[in-house]
Amino acid sequence: MSPEEQLAELSRGVVDLHVEAELLERLRSRKPLTVKAGFDPTRPDLHLGHTVLMTKMRRFQDLGHDVVFIVGDFTAQIGDPTGRSATRPVPTREEIQEGARTYAEQAFKILDSERTRVVYNSEWLAKMGFDDVIRLAGKYTLARMMERDDFKTRWAENQSISVHELLYPLAQAYDSVALECDVELGGTDQLFNLMVGREVMKAYGQRPQIVMTTPILEGLNASVDASGKVTGDKMSKSLDNYVAVTEPPKEQLGKLMSISDGLMWRYYELLSRESAEEIRRRRVACEKGEMNPKEAKSALAREIVARYHGAEAATRARDEWEAQFSRREVPDDMPQVTLAAEGDALWLPKALADAGLVPSSSEGRRRIQQGAVQVDGAKVTDVQARLSRGGPYVVKAGKRAWAAIRIE
Repeated sequence: MSPEEQLAELSRGVVDLHVEAELLERLRSRKPLTVKAGFDPTRPDLHLGHTVLMTKMRRFQDLGHDVVFIVGDFTAQIGDPTGRSATRPVPTREEIQEGARTYAEQAFKILDSERTRVVYNSEWLAKMGFDDVIRLAGKYTLARMMERDDFKTRWAENQSISVHELLYPLAQAYDSVALECDVELGGTDQLFNLMVGREVMKAYGQRPQIVMTTPILEGLNASVDASGKVTGDKMSKSLDNYVAVTEPPKEQLGKLMSISDGLMWRYYELLSRESAEEIRRRRVACEKGEMNPKEAKSALAREIVARYHGAEAATRARDEWEAQFSRREVPDDMPQVTLAAEGDALWLPKALADAGLVPSSSEGRRRIQQGAVQVDGAKVTDVQARLSRGGPYVVKAGKRAWAAIRIE
């Protein structure tokens, strides 16, 4: 590709790009760029939300650039304050070490192992003396640090901000200095941290990195309103609304089949490798009633499972899921229920009660806690789970308690 073609390809789907002219200039040099992204191993599994960013890393590799996968084993001890309303708990050293090991292994489900350099930022951060940290802190001002939204909010609400949290963006920025990188990638929630990297690199006399951010993938229980706006928490292991890349095929497929019809198109946009035209064709077919949304959702689920487990495993998982929820196994007399949403969704325990599957919302909570509730084949354990507008959802709340619930 020409430098201009590379720029168009690499910037596709990117939310923030600072600075486009600088990226084009470096592409025109025809020298491989050093591209980095960091992942703090606070828990041991990568999930589909991480893969949005990693797919962009893979595209850089495909175009001949050098990718550095940073395992943030040192920065995980500080805790990224991004999006936090309180100081993040610090994981144990054992948790970090286990997460670091599995992160490095799982990265190669997306990245080319032969063209990926895996590094641990403890290699340089752990060697810094206190005088080094003071010099690093002197490269950035407190006024600029307090411009970040989460710090401003916590300060205004008299919530504590620990001094070590102010060091996190600086430590992440020093990763860029140590690697002398050309491009740093991150989710949109990382924009502040990435921009600090540009400034700190300048302060160390280096050419500042280009910053690129990718969209944030919402979790399985996110909802979509009538205007198409997606609302809900981002996919997160701590919120248990995620699909891990190492989960068994049937569990991956079941979770993906549990998302709402509206959310499915967001997942297509960020996760599918199908062309934009093919995705648009399917969506139009669903909207016109020419295709069942479940068929489109099944195609997406099979594509993702095949990516991490192979086509044969994906087909087997689909067949097992369809057999479990075919008319042969779901009761013939399963009631069809339409319930009214409260806002853009309905609290699952209330939906169970309103559909007559349980005598009360409190009993619905209890059955969820017992692991007795499934939605479209996926077990639900979150008592705060909500059914978004759409469906119908095949809901089971016990051996004989079934209903097809549509939320309007």
